[in-house]
Amino acid sequence: MRTSRPSTGPVGDRHWRGRARLAAGCAVVFCAMTMLVDWDALTLTVTRALLWLALSCAVFTVLLPPRVTAGPGWLAVRGPLRRRMVHTDALAVVHQYGGASCHLVLRDVYGNRLELDPRTLHADPLLWHELDTGVRRSLERGTLRQGTDVLLRLGHQIDDETALAVLRRSGLS
Repeated sequence: MRTSRPSTGPVGDRHWRGRARLAAGCAVVFCAMTMLVDWDALTLTVTRALLWLALSCAVFTVLLPPRVTAGPGWLAVRGPLRRRMVHTDALAVVHQYGGASCHLVLRDVYGNRLELDPRTLHADPLLWHELDTGVRRSLERGTLRQGTDVLLRLGHQIDDETALAVLRRSGLS
């Protein structure tokens, strides 16, 4: 009989593929619409078509969300140009900046830094679990000096949302 062991492999944002498809769809629609308008005006040339194609690639790059993955002791965010990674079991500072676009900034003791949208953690409990486990190790080791209140508040928000979702799903709310 086989026993099931917890997976120790990396986990990723389960909603990323859908958001990437949406970004690709928007870029394709932008390209088609601009070329169609240019063609209808009888001004479409090879140069202009290449320009619209380049602008569509730029739209895709801007709309493509960063890909967040996590594993035991690390969290990584990969954007279109670079990949950033922090050691969650050696975090030093955590900040949350509000405003029009709220983001979480994590720094580890090795000087690595990354930014991510906290909604990604809200939407994916496995990513939050990996981060929370690493934060607990950072607290045990004494490396996390700033930001425990931010993570505590974020953890409460995620737990509250999860509890409400379970209650709604069960028909109790």
